[in-house]
Amino acid sequence: MIERIHTEKAPKPIGPYSQAVKAGHYLFVSGQLGIDPSSGKLGEGLEEQVNLALANVKAILEQASYSWMDVIKVTVYLTDISDFQKFNEIYSGVFHTGFPARSVVVAKELPTGARIEIEVVAYRPE
Repeated sequence: MIERIHTEKAPKPIGPYSQAVKAGHYLFVSGQLGIDPSSGKLGEGLEEQVNLALANVKAILEQASYSWMDVIKVTVYLTDISDFQKFNEIYSGVFHTGFPARSVVVAKELPTGARIEIEVVAYRPE
C-alpha cells in the first residue's frame, strides 16, 4: 500500500511531488530546503537553512509516525563544499544512537537559491 504524506508543519512542495511517500515499512521523504513553513521564506545563512531543513524533515517524519531513529539513509546536497564541516557539526546533533548511511553531493545550484537540501529514507517494522 502506498500513502502520500503531507503536513502543514513543513513547506508546501514547490513542484509536482509529495512531501513524502510511505510504501510498506519505508518512508521516502522528498528533499527539504531550509524554508520556514510559516513564512515560506528561505533561511538566512547556512546554519539557519540547515536547521530549517532538518526541522522540515522531522515534521514530515512525525506526520507519518516515524522519528530520526527510523532514518536509514540521508542524502544531502550542498552548493558549496566549504559548508561541509559546519553542516556536519549541526547534523551530528540530530542522531544520538548511531548514524544512518549518508551521501553528500555538491550541486551547482538548488531551487530558490538554497544552500542545502536534505532527503531521507526511513524504515520502521510494524
